[in-house]
Amino acid sequence: MAEPALLPAAQMERLAPVSLASPCPRIPRAHIARRCARRRMDLGSSPEPSLGQTNQLGQKSPPPVHPAPGTHSRLSSAEGLSMDGFWMEVERIQQRDELREETGNGGEGRPPEEGETESQWLQDTGLLDLLGGLGLDSHHRGLLSTLTRTQVAAVRRRLDIYTRSARRRHKAPVRDVRDIFGAFNSGEMPLENGDSGMQWSQLSSRTPESPLAEPEGPQAQTGREEAFHMDSAYSEQAALLLQRGRQPPGGACALSKGSLPKFRVPKGRLGLTRIGDLSSQDMRKITALALIELTALCDVLGLDLKRSKAGKQKTADTGLFGVPLEALLEADRKAHPSTQVPLLLQALLSCLEKRGMDAEGLLRVPGSQARVKGLEQKLERDFYTGLFSWDEVRHNDASDLLKRFIRELPAPLLTAEHLPAFAVVPTILDPRQRLQALHLLILVLPEPNRNTLKALLEFLRKVVAREQTNKMTLWNVSTVMAPNLFLHRGQPPKLPKGREKQLAAGAAEVVRMMVHYQDLLWTVSSFLVAQVRKLNDSSGRRPQLCDGGLKTWLRRIHADKDKAEGGREATPKVAKIQVAWLIKDTLEVPLAPSTKVAHVLRQFTRHLSSSLQAQEGSEDKESLLPRIRLRKSTDFFLYEVGGNISEHRLDPDAYLLDLYRANPHGEWVIKQSPT
Repeated sequence: MAEPALLPAAQMERLAPVSLASPCPRIPRAHIARRCARRRMDLGSSPEPSLGQTNQLGQKSPPPVHPAPGTHSRLSSAEGLSMDGFWMEVERIQQRDELREETGNGGEGRPPEEGETESQWLQDTGLLDLLGGLGLDSHHRGLLSTLTRTQVAAVRRRLDIYTRSARRRHKAPVRDVRDIFGAFNSGEMPLENGDSGMQWSQLSSRTPESPLAEPEGPQAQTGREEAFHMDSAYSEQAALLLQRGRQPPGGACALSKGSLPKFRVPKGRLGLTRIGDLSSQDMRKITALALIELTALCDVLGLDLKRSKAGKQKTADTGLFGVPLEALLEADRKAHPSTQVPLLLQALLSCLEKRGMDAEGLLRVPGSQARVKGLEQKLERDFYTGLFSWDEVRHNDASDLLKRFIRELPAPLLTAEHLPAFAVVPTILDPRQRLQALHLLILVLPEPNRNTLKALLEFLRKVVAREQTNKMTLWNVSTVMAPNLFLHRGQPPKLPKGREKQLAAGAAEVVRMMVHYQDLLWTVSSFLVAQVRKLNDSSGRRPQLCDGGLKTWLRRIHADKDKAEGGREATPKVAKIQVAWLIKDTLEVPLAPSTKVAHVLRQFTRHLSSSLQAQEGSEDKESLLPRIRLRKSTDFFLYEVGGNISEHRLDPDAYLLDLYRANPHGEWVIKQSPT
């Protein structure tokens, strides 16, 4: 699956849509301005004239609420109090006359009924059929065999909860969890070398002699980079810390100076895998496994991973604003089949990059309400026909259109189901574990949402990079964009009285982390890739009879693995690389411990260049080679195809011999870069 490519701005100007989407309702303005004035007084400055008299996020002038120790007090004293950008953005949303009467409960989401959360969770992870009375099929056996101890405990807990709720509601009998997990007793967490009858292997691409990294103290988080390990499950890392009786490092003081810790992802010999390097088929498996791992991590940390269910609503199927992402992309692909990010969003970001990057207060200073409304109508009418001119659009108006596009999506960009989980992230004390949870949340997002969010975050990072001229620091950008991502259609989730300050600070903190750590967040953890490989291996394995339940089957599969490793064939000395472009013969490279993917690509580029030069004077007029310009090795990628992976674009720093050992039955193919 290729990275979502953004279209040039020149192509954007030939596009424009249909009719205005159905409006959303007005809700009364609250005393947001008084809250801003109160915050300015807290900072020692005099209050400014208020912009409104109602606070949508609070009821009747609630007293200042201080966050619990160890939650949002991690922000620096200046930034923690400087939430004016958030509240003023909410006030402007109210003033825009965008919140109109609505017949349904919208995409905000509703609390699920008893047992509904667990049922939906099992469905999303591909384990819903475990609730039936049938035996385990090969898919379920394969999936369960890939899970770590903490992941198994998470699955078992959801099955237990669903079973108890189903019995209380007098539904048809469901399978007991012990029928699925054999001798695993409900509620216990087996130790790595405990006496449990089952040994759940911890998948890791780390070499056995490489120990789990010890947590570093707060002093390490202020200056230098820390290693962010992705080769073992995050929940296993957290469980190991608890076993050793260690408290999370850093905690409340991790952000005390207003800066985020620096993390780097160590590259193993298999390299790193980015979102977009895997096929859609394998990414769906990554999403399911990431949801299981996220649940397991929250279980270990003692967090309640809340989940909402999207409310039913009437949505427009045509237009630009207020249209579901899937419908919008379907319309866009009629003009550009490979579109992964909505064309309107691409055009708005391109307009802002051309005209507004150095403008002071970009995204914060609003445009003209009348102009924005007129531009929206013109876009709906002329965008796809190519008659809309971006030369007339001012950067402040474009930023208002950008925020309105995000806010008016029928379902939140972060999804109604997972929005409560995003709000839980800032309550995690350890900065590393906080980032681990956010990383898993990015992986569980649907592909259209993830691609759209990636384009937005890349733009926001460019805005922050110009902070010397536009005065928009990372925190300023975060506080301005947070209401548009977390207050869907300007409406906050239902909160207990006095929780508004925590919502605001937590939402801004999540946006800040997403912008700052986006390169890390769009990397697929190597332990998840290892689980996908094992899952694909299991799905290709011949089904076996299970006379003693899952426990017996797992013992057999591990015994088969030991036999296979004992009789493994000798490693070949030469690797044959296929070329899916111009050349039909194979390229042979030595399969040595030091051979990297980058070496293969350089060798292929030299081979191609020599072929081009040799044919320049040839009389073969039908040859394609003379017509192709000389290319660099970066114009090509090496993929592994088949075996235990569908298709995987390889990191240039990956070692070929280790890749062969990880997937001995796969093939290697050189392909041209999509761009």
